[in-house]
Amino acid sequence: MRVLLILALVVASAASADPLRVVFVSGSFLYESDAVLAEYKTWLEEHYDVSVQIVSATDWDDLPGLEVLDDSDVALLYTRRLKIDGEQLQRIRDYANSGRPIVAVRTASHGFENWPEFDNDILGGDYQRHFPDGPTTRVAIVKPHPLLDGVEPFKSPSSLYRNPELAADCDVLLTGTTEDGTQPVAWIRNRDPGRVFYTSLGGKEDFAQEPFKRLIANALYWAASVESSSASGTSSSESR
Repeated sequence: MRVLLILALVVASAASADPLRVVFVSGSFLYESDAVLAEYKTWLEEHYDVSVQIVSATDWDDLPGLEVLDDSDVALLYTRRLKIDGEQLQRIRDYANSGRPIVAVRTASHGFENWPEFDNDILGGDYQRHFPDGPTTRVAIVKPHPLLDGVEPFKSPSSLYRNPELAADCDVLLTGTTEDGTQPVAWIRNRDPGRVFYTSLGGKEDFAQEPFKRLIANALYWAASVESSSASGTSSSESR
Protein backbone atom coordinates (compact mmCIF):
# COMPACT_ATOMS: atom_id res chain seq x y z
CA MET A 1 0.00 0.00 0.00
CA ARG A 2 2.79 2.37 0.95
CA VAL A 3 4.60 1.65 -2.34
CA LEU A 4 1.44 2.43 -4.30
CA LEU A 5 1.05 5.71 -2.41
CA ILE A 6 4.61 6.73 -3.17
CA LEU A 7 4.16 5.88 -6.84
CA ALA A 8 0.95 7.90 -6.95
CA LEU A 9 2.71 10.90 -5.43
CA VAL A 10 5.55 10.63 -7.94
CA VAL A 11 3.11 10.45 -10.85
CA ALA A 12 1.10 13.39 -9.51
CA SER A 13 4.24 15.43 -9.03
CA ALA A 14 5.39 14.72 -12.57
CA ALA A 15 1.98 15.56 -13.97
CA SER A 16 1.82 18.88 -12.14
CA ALA A 17 5.36 19.95 -13.02
CA ASP A 18 5.51 23.13 -15.03
CA PRO A 19 6.89 22.95 -18.57
CA LEU A 20 10.39 24.25 -19.21
CA ARG A 21 10.07 27.93 -20.12
CA VAL A 22 12.25 28.62 -23.14
CA VAL A 23 12.89 31.90 -24.93
CA PHE A 24 14.30 31.91 -28.47
CA VAL A 25 16.09 35.19 -29.24
CA SER A 26 16.10 35.46 -33.03
CA GLY A 27 18.09 37.93 -35.11
CA SER A 28 20.20 36.17 -37.73
CA PHE A 29 18.71 37.51 -40.94
CA LEU A 30 21.24 35.75 -43.19
CA TYR A 31 20.20 32.37 -41.77
CA GLU A 32 16.46 33.13 -41.68
CA SER A 33 16.45 32.45 -37.95
CA ASP A 34 12.80 33.50 -37.53
CA ALA A 35 11.55 30.78 -39.86
CA VAL A 36 14.06 28.18 -38.63
CA LEU A 37 13.25 28.74 -34.97
CA ALA A 38 9.49 28.86 -35.57
CA GLU A 39 9.68 25.41 -37.15
CA TYR A 40 11.93 24.12 -34.38
CA LYS A 41 9.53 25.53 -31.76
CA THR A 42 6.77 23.36 -33.23
CA TRP A 43 8.95 20.25 -33.14
CA LEU A 44 10.22 20.96 -29.63
CA GLU A 45 6.76 21.50 -28.16
CA GLU A 46 5.51 18.32 -29.84
CA HIS A 47 8.29 16.18 -28.36
CA TYR A 48 9.03 17.80 -24.98
CA ASP A 49 7.20 19.41 -22.10
CA VAL A 50 8.25 22.96 -22.95
CA SER A 51 6.70 26.35 -23.50
CA VAL A 52 8.57 28.41 -26.09
CA GLN A 53 8.39 32.13 -26.77
CA ILE A 54 10.21 33.72 -29.71
CA VAL A 55 11.61 37.23 -29.52
CA SER A 56 12.58 38.53 -32.97
CA ALA A 57 14.70 41.44 -34.15
CA THR A 58 12.67 43.78 -36.34
CA ASP A 59 15.80 45.48 -37.68
CA TRP A 60 19.55 45.42 -37.11
CA ASP A 61 19.19 47.84 -34.19
CA ASP A 62 15.86 46.74 -32.72
CA LEU A 63 15.16 43.62 -30.65
CA PRO A 64 11.95 44.27 -28.71
CA GLY A 65 10.28 42.02 -26.16
CA LEU A 66 13.36 40.97 -24.20
CA GLU A 67 11.53 41.43 -20.91
CA VAL A 68 10.28 37.85 -21.31
CA LEU A 69 13.79 36.73 -20.37
CA ASP A 70 12.98 37.68 -16.77
CA ASP A 71 10.58 34.74 -16.38
CA SER A 72 12.39 32.19 -18.55
CA ASP A 73 14.23 29.05 -17.48
CA VAL A 74 16.68 29.12 -20.39
CA ALA A 75 17.39 31.28 -23.43
CA LEU A 76 18.51 30.22 -26.89
CA LEU A 77 20.37 32.94 -28.80
CA TYR A 78 20.50 32.92 -32.60
CA THR A 79 21.56 36.44 -33.57
CA ARG A 80 24.08 37.86 -36.03
CA ARG A 81 25.81 41.24 -35.90
CA LEU A 82 22.85 43.05 -34.41
CA LYS A 83 23.54 46.67 -33.51
CA ILE A 84 21.20 46.91 -30.54
CA ASP A 85 22.28 49.22 -27.73
CA GLY A 86 20.92 50.89 -24.64
CA GLU A 87 18.24 49.06 -22.67
CA GLN A 88 17.94 46.18 -25.15
CA LEU A 89 21.62 45.31 -25.08
CA GLN A 90 21.68 45.81 -21.31
CA ARG A 91 18.95 43.18 -20.91
CA ILE A 92 21.12 40.68 -22.80
CA ARG A 93 24.16 41.66 -20.76
CA ASP A 94 22.29 41.37 -17.47
CA TYR A 95 20.89 37.97 -18.40
CA ALA A 96 24.29 36.59 -19.43
CA ASN A 97 26.35 38.19 -16.66
CA SER A 98 23.97 36.96 -13.96
CA GLY A 99 24.78 33.37 -14.95
CA ARG A 100 21.37 32.53 -16.39
CA PRO A 101 21.34 29.43 -18.67
CA ILE A 102 22.36 30.05 -22.29
CA VAL A 103 22.23 27.94 -25.44
CA ALA A 104 23.88 29.78 -28.33
CA VAL A 105 23.75 28.77 -31.99
CA ARG A 106 25.97 29.46 -34.99
CA THR A 107 26.21 33.24 -35.54
CA ALA A 108 25.51 34.04 -31.88
CA SER A 109 29.29 34.02 -31.45
CA HIS A 110 29.27 37.32 -33.35
CA GLY A 111 25.72 38.18 -32.47
CA PHE A 112 26.14 41.71 -31.12
CA GLU A 113 28.23 44.41 -32.76
CA ASN A 114 28.25 46.49 -29.59
CA TRP A 115 29.34 43.56 -27.43
CA PRO A 116 32.04 41.67 -29.34
CA GLU A 117 33.40 40.27 -26.06
CA PHE A 118 30.28 38.12 -25.70
CA ASP A 119 31.96 35.31 -27.63
CA ASN A 120 35.03 35.06 -25.43
CA ASP A 121 33.65 36.24 -22.09
CA ILE A 122 30.36 34.31 -22.08
CA LEU A 123 30.61 31.50 -24.63
CA GLY A 124 34.32 30.87 -24.14
CA GLY A 125 34.78 30.88 -27.92
CA ASP A 126 37.37 32.29 -30.28
CA TYR A 127 35.49 32.93 -33.53
CA GLN A 128 37.93 33.68 -36.37
CA ARG A 129 35.49 33.59 -39.29
CA HIS A 130 35.00 30.40 -41.27
CA PHE A 131 36.53 28.16 -43.88
CA PRO A 132 35.12 28.32 -47.44
CA ASP A 133 31.58 27.17 -48.08
CA GLY A 134 31.09 23.88 -49.85
CA PRO A 135 32.83 20.97 -48.11
CA THR A 136 30.56 18.80 -46.00
CA THR A 137 31.42 18.94 -42.32
CA ARG A 138 31.69 15.51 -40.69
CA VAL A 139 30.52 15.87 -37.11
CA ALA A 140 32.07 13.49 -34.58
CA ILE A 141 31.50 12.88 -30.88
CA VAL A 142 34.57 13.62 -28.76
CA LYS A 143 33.47 11.75 -25.64
CA PRO A 144 30.29 10.47 -23.97
CA HIS A 145 28.17 13.02 -22.14
CA PRO A 146 24.54 13.02 -20.97
CA LEU A 147 23.91 16.02 -23.23
CA LEU A 148 24.65 13.78 -26.22
CA ASP A 149 21.98 11.22 -25.34
CA GLY A 150 20.34 10.15 -28.59
CA VAL A 151 22.80 12.16 -30.72
CA GLU A 152 24.65 10.22 -33.41
CA PRO A 153 27.49 11.48 -35.65
CA PHE A 154 26.09 13.29 -38.66
CA LYS A 155 27.09 15.40 -41.64
CA SER A 156 26.47 19.13 -41.93
CA PRO A 157 26.51 21.38 -44.99
CA SER A 158 27.28 24.38 -42.77
CA SER A 159 30.70 25.93 -43.30
CA LEU A 160 33.24 25.10 -40.61
CA TYR A 161 33.94 27.92 -38.14
CA ARG A 162 37.45 28.61 -36.90
CA ASN A 163 37.71 28.53 -33.09
CA PRO A 164 41.41 27.88 -32.45
CA GLU A 165 41.71 28.86 -28.77
CA LEU A 166 38.72 28.19 -26.55
CA ALA A 167 38.63 29.28 -22.92
CA ALA A 168 40.36 26.78 -20.64
CA ASP A 169 37.11 25.85 -18.89
CA CYS A 170 35.30 24.85 -22.09
CA ASP A 171 34.55 21.15 -22.53
CA VAL A 172 34.40 20.16 -26.22
CA LEU A 173 31.68 17.61 -27.04
CA LEU A 174 31.67 17.61 -30.85
CA THR A 175 34.24 18.32 -33.54
CA GLY A 176 33.74 19.00 -37.22
CA THR A 177 36.15 17.95 -39.94
CA THR A 178 36.49 19.01 -43.57
CA GLU A 179 39.37 18.99 -46.02
CA ASP A 180 40.50 22.18 -44.27
CA GLY A 181 41.01 20.46 -40.92
CA THR A 182 39.20 19.83 -37.64
CA GLN A 183 37.60 22.37 -35.33
CA PRO A 184 35.45 22.21 -32.20
CA VAL A 185 31.81 22.65 -33.20
CA ALA A 186 29.99 22.17 -29.88
CA TRP A 187 31.09 22.71 -26.29
CA ILE A 188 29.79 23.39 -22.81
CA ARG A 189 31.00 25.75 -20.16
CA ASN A 190 30.20 25.75 -16.47
CA ARG A 191 30.45 29.38 -15.48
CA ASP A 192 30.23 30.50 -11.89
CA PRO A 193 27.30 30.65 -11.79
CA GLY A 194 25.44 29.27 -14.75
CA ARG A 195 25.78 26.87 -17.67
CA VAL A 196 26.50 27.68 -21.30
CA PHE A 197 26.23 25.54 -24.43
CA TYR A 198 27.42 26.71 -27.84
CA THR A 199 27.46 25.13 -31.27
CA SER A 200 28.88 26.69 -34.43
CA LEU A 201 26.49 24.50 -36.42
CA GLY A 202 22.92 25.60 -36.96
CA GLY A 203 22.09 26.30 -40.58
CA LYS A 204 18.60 25.54 -41.89
CA GLU A 205 19.71 22.09 -43.05
CA ASP A 206 21.12 21.28 -39.61
CA PHE A 207 17.80 22.06 -37.93
CA ALA A 208 16.17 19.58 -40.33
CA GLN A 209 18.29 16.69 -38.98
CA GLU A 210 17.14 14.60 -36.02
CA PRO A 211 20.57 14.40 -34.32
CA PHE A 212 20.90 18.18 -34.34
CA LYS A 213 17.36 18.76 -33.14
CA ARG A 214 17.97 16.32 -30.29
CA LEU A 215 21.29 18.03 -29.49
CA ILE A 216 19.66 21.42 -29.05
CA ALA A 217 16.81 19.99 -26.98
CA ASN A 218 19.26 18.24 -24.69
CA ALA A 219 21.32 21.42 -24.42
CA LEU A 220 18.31 23.45 -23.30
CA TYR A 221 17.58 21.03 -20.47
CA TRP A 222 21.24 20.66 -19.53
CA ALA A 223 21.79 24.42 -19.39
CA ALA A 224 18.69 24.78 -17.22
CA SER A 225 19.92 21.96 -14.93
CA VAL A 226 16.65 20.11 -15.44
CA GLU A 227 16.09 16.44 -16.25
CA SER A 228 14.57 16.15 -19.70
CA SER A 229 11.85 13.81 -20.88
CA SER A 230 10.37 13.28 -24.31
CA ALA A 231 8.19 10.90 -26.25
CA SER A 232 11.35 9.03 -27.25
CA GLY A 233 12.54 8.45 -23.71
CA THR A 234 14.29 10.23 -20.89
CA SER A 235 17.73 11.66 -20.51
CA SER A 236 19.37 13.10 -17.45
CA SER A 237 20.73 16.61 -17.84
CA GLU A 238 22.00 16.99 -14.32
CA SER A 239 25.54 15.70 -14.92
CA ARG A 240 28.36 17.91 -16.01
